[in-house]
Amino acid sequence: TRERETLPAAYIKYDGMRRAYLLYFLPSNLHKIHIPLQELSLHPSNLLSKERLRILDIGSGPGTAILGIMDFFSAKEKRPVLEFTAIDQVTENLRDAEALFGAFRERVSLVATLKTFKSSIEMASSFPKGPYDIIVLSNILNEVAHLDEDRTSKRVAILKTIIRDLLASDGSCIIIEPALRQTSRDMLEVRDSLLHEGFCIYSPCLMGEKCPALVNPKDWCHEDIPWEFPEIVREVDRVTGLRKDSLKFSHLVIRKDGLSIKDIYDERSFRVVSEPLVSKGKMEFYLCGAGGRRMATRLDKDKGIKNELFEELKRGDIVGLNGVIDEGKRLKVGKDTYVVISR
Repeated sequence: TRERETLPAAYIKYDGMRRAYLLYFLPSNLHKIHIPLQELSLHPSNLLSKERLRILDIGSGPGTAILGIMDFFSAKEKRPVLEFTAIDQVTENLRDAEALFGAFRERVSLVATLKTFKSSIEMASSFPKGPYDIIVLSNILNEVAHLDEDRTSKRVAILKTIIRDLLASDGSCIIIEPALRQTSRDMLEVRDSLLHEGFCIYSPCLMGEKCPALVNPKDWCHEDIPWEFPEIVREVDRVTGLRKDSLKFSHLVIRKDGLSIKDIYDERSFRVVSEPLVSKGKMEFYLCGAGGRRMATRLDKDKGIKNELFEELKRGDIVGLNGVIDEGKRLKVGKDTYVVISR
């Protein structure tokens, strides 16, 4: 993503490039879709409980997100019929998607179908008609008008068409982007614009205001999930000096019906948006929720049974702080603050 200008046009058409992606990036990217799906499954409205789910994957590549969705539902006791439609502008990607879909379907007990269409995200108005229960855009939004100053407005216009015309009234649009600062901040700009247009951000946000991470140009928001990586990835990392020991990505889930993950939690719940910040005599995390993005601090002298889980927090967790001391820009976790980790 950082050096895309140095790549040849339509580089993914090359067999070597595609094989490299399948070996190194597909195994990790496959699991990223699990996080938004898991958070959708938490809502009391049973958002994923339909007997049949129609799923549109835009910019599907070799079907990475499709395989991830199949993997997610294959582990569930109740498994819906999955009807996939894959859109990609590279014929070779669609062929790979069909082959991988067929091979994966043979391994799991799922009823699933796949239709493929050659097109680009800019042609959204001509996509196969919905409504779709889930629409996925995985690592594709950052490709739209990436050199243009007005890229945010162009991306928002495309997403408005997709969500308005193709997403079911009770459906979810899942956007996954690289965890790089610029691509993540660009996605957050899109988030704020969609919020202004009246769409609902289901997750990861626990508040419905402008994103506080955009206030400071050094801030951005992303997941960092531990991952047991396969041997082929370990070997590539050893040879190249790369390191893929966790899943790093940014994501949004957008809905039209006003439902949000914050429906599940009270106003004293926050999303952890940093690694632990440890210094002499204290531990701190950045949290995001009601009141924006704030530092939460626990002094070592205040550590106790009620707040001992504070030190186990991880980026992406949802944490409840009952009895936290609100000092405005900072939240103080005292001896009597109960810390409850929800995820």
